[in-house]
Amino acid sequence: MTLLAITSQTWFVTGLGFGMVLVLLFVFVYIMKGLGWIMQPHKTAQPTPSDESTKVAVATSVALAQSDDDEAAVAYALHLYYHAHDVEPPHLTLHAHHSMWNNNL
Repeated sequence: MTLLAITSQTWFVTGLGFGMVLVLLFVFVYIMKGLGWIMQPHKTAQPTPSDESTKVAVATSVALAQSDDDEAAVAYALHLYYHAHDVEPPHLTLHAHHSMWNNNL
C-alpha cells in the first residue's frame, strides 16, 4: 500500500477539489453582490425643482453660514479634530519590574 503514489485518481481528486473551490468562490461573490444590491436603497424618480425653489435653498444656506455661533462651532470642531491626541515621544523606555514570579534567586 503506497500512500504517496500519484495516479490518475490523485489528479482527478485534486482537480475536482480545486474546481469546487473556484466555483464556490464565484458563487459566494455573486451572492454577496446580489445581497448588497438588494439591501441598498433604490432611488425613486424625483421631480426636478423649479428655479424659485433653488434660489430659496441657496439663500437660506448662505444666511445660516454667516452666523457667528456656526463659525465658532466649526472652528472648535476643527480644533478638536486636529488636536485630538498628544504627541508622544518616538522612543520606548522599559523598566524592569521585579516580583516573586520573576525573581532570579
